[in-house]
Amino acid sequence: MENNHFVSTDEIRTRFSTAMSNMYGQEVPLYRDLLELVADVNAQTLQQNPQLQAQLNESGEILRLNLERHGAIRLGTPAELSGIRRVFAVMGLQPVGYYDLSVAGVPVHATAFRPVDDASLAANPFRVFTSLLRLELIDDEALRSKAAEILEQRSIFSARVLELADKFETEGGLSSEEADEFVTQATDIFRWHNEATVSIETYNQLLDAHRLIADVVCFKGPHINHLTPRTLDIDAAQKEMLNRNIPAKESIEGPPTRRHPILLRQTSFKALEENVTFDSGTEKVIGAHTARFGEIEQRGLALTPKGRALYDQLLLRARESNEQASDSYAERLARAFAEFPDDLATIRKSGLGYFRYSLTQQGRAAIAEQAAHEQDIDAMIEAGLVHAEPIIYEDFLPVSAAGIFQSNLGGDDQKSYQVSAARAAFEEALGAKVNDEFALYEAAQQRSLDQLALQLKK
Repeated sequence: MENNHFVSTDEIRTRFSTAMSNMYGQEVPLYRDLLELVADVNAQTLQQNPQLQAQLNESGEILRLNLERHGAIRLGTPAELSGIRRVFAVMGLQPVGYYDLSVAGVPVHATAFRPVDDASLAANPFRVFTSLLRLELIDDEALRSKAAEILEQRSIFSARVLELADKFETEGGLSSEEADEFVTQATDIFRWHNEATVSIETYNQLLDAHRLIADVVCFKGPHINHLTPRTLDIDAAQKEMLNRNIPAKESIEGPPTRRHPILLRQTSFKALEENVTFDSGTEKVIGAHTARFGEIEQRGLALTPKGRALYDQLLLRARESNEQASDSYAERLARAFAEFPDDLATIRKSGLGYFRYSLTQQGRAAIAEQAAHEQDIDAMIEAGLVHAEPIIYEDFLPVSAAGIFQSNLGGDDQKSYQVSAARAAFEEALGAKVNDEFALYEAAQQRSLDQLALQLKK
């Protein structure tokens, strides 16, 4: 039975995401500039596209747009991953998907913690891409042991945040006062610390192994390394970053510009070089560390396994194509993706994307007049009785994520690891199975069809 004194997980998540955004804005002022830029671009996009505004209003998507953020953290040990799962559960975040980033030369695997049901996503779709360092991918055995020893000596969770997580698990919720205390304690986990926990010599050894390894191992905790607002036009946002002298990446990660966006596109400003103090025993040494950046994303239609297979095939073709050496990657990408349908009806009928079905105003009127009955969904759409709304992709692209990581960590070195996905080991460390993202989208689509069938039978 729900306790009326408990705050909903949706409310706790909103308080937490707001606290995180405020903290990151204080730590990285350029992030505040990014929020202002995205708000300006979104307002201009809606003004220029009344149809899009009407669509977002009808779906309720407009209400979550300004709230929407995703963050990213990097953890060092299985105990940290298991603990963070418990902390995120208090906010209604569950692990979705398994991402092996070793394929892109990044020695981590990851999951995305996010809400999973329709109502929670509509309330606040905050997500945290959460990576776990794979120490077994460090070739140097002595360095691997040293990194493990350093990580074992730290504790990223306060006793109080774990007490509150215990209370949530045993009693089913937190009061408003406890929720506020929890948010304060949880936000502190991800705070930036400008003092390293190692000497500059150890830092440089880990840096040589991989920049991300140094970022994970050498600090008190898993500082948030970026927060990402959602834009309605990432191409306009990219241009505006340059107009405002924000050091943007050279290109946008993900699929090319389309009339109907699919999956996820990302860009960012380059990572900051920040002063860090290293303790070398006899003296303090000032050095520099590069890790934190600001990112912008544009989300589109969630693809089915069939759609995702086509996406992967076309992306691979664009990356491997050398038809014309003078062509840019953007040109090769656009040429390859010409094969992916860019009208919603074809995407839907071809089974390439997920949709949410609902009665139109005309359909509701027809039911009231008993002039509608259950029939072929395509016929009902063509008759204007049913609307098929694209389901927004709520997850991440492994290749896009890896591209963002590599391009923002600094340096030109591209590490190479033997591809060895270790999902079973990741889930063992997590203490839970990760949710299957395709199953979640399929279930959301089916719920809308079931609701539609019930309405038509009345």
